[in-house]
Amino acid sequence: MKILVTGFTGQLGFDVVREGLNRGFNMVGVGSKNLDITNEEMVNHFVKEINPDAIIHCAAYTAVDKAEDDQENCWNVNVNGTKYLASAAKEVNAKFMYISTDYVFDGTGEIPFVETDEPNPLGYYGRTKLEAEKEVQSLLSESFIVRISWVFGINGNNFVKTMLRLAENRDVLSVVGDQVGSPTNTFDLSRLLLDMIQTDNYGIYHATNEGFCSWADFAKEIFRLSGKAVKVNSIPTADYPTRAVRPANSRMSKQKLIDNGFEGLPNWKESLEQYLKALKHEVK
Repeated sequence: MKILVTGFTGQLGFDVVREGLNRGFNMVGVGSKNLDITNEEMVNHFVKEINPDAIIHCAAYTAVDKAEDDQENCWNVNVNGTKYLASAAKEVNAKFMYISTDYVFDGTGEIPFVETDEPNPLGYYGRTKLEAEKEVQSLLSESFIVRISWVFGINGNNFVKTMLRLAENRDVLSVVGDQVGSPTNTFDLSRLLLDMIQTDNYGIYHATNEGFCSWADFAKEIFRLSGKAVKVNSIPTADYPTRAVRPANSRMSKQKLIDNGFEGLPNWKESLEQYLKALKHEVK
């Protein structure tokens, strides 16, 4: 199976390609330097030349705060880029998987969102990701749309690496405690995505590690597992203002995955422990 993966230089795309190679697939990973997804002609030519059996589209404009002021670029990457790739996938009859986000929801309440809940993005980034979902659905009668959240991987920057870096010269940190979601290891996620792409169980799915926590709880567990003596003060979102509004409730139900025969991901704490071990190995 030949699989084209966008966003190869990012956390998820990197792990998807690595996992695919481990499984013996013909993986073609591209970053923005290899393929400008905002250039329709280039996308069409590239996809026709590669002629993949499937495209897993991980690339995205993810700077949520910057997106509020850099709207044209954000739209071009997230909406137009996705539209061009989905259209090219249709031309070569390739399966298409689009990686979306919890930011399509407004984060109200405390109940986990299900796939059929009405999206209502709070910020521009979330709006573009939702518009991209709509583009995929309008162009393709069958596709995978997978909403993820709070990802951390070996490649690239993330919350875990930031906390470990801050712990080098800080013994007290203030972290937001009223935003709740599921930390998700891209290693686990990549395995699921490759399982999914081999099936015809199309649709919208939510995919995260099991369990929920706040960012403050996440930080505490990072320091506990890594043996760092850092005190974490849980603060409200109001005390840490950002340009873009974050959803307070990023809980998402994964029941649809199970109902469709896919194996759920491990609990986030268990996965974080494995990740920290892998991170030590990578550093060495």
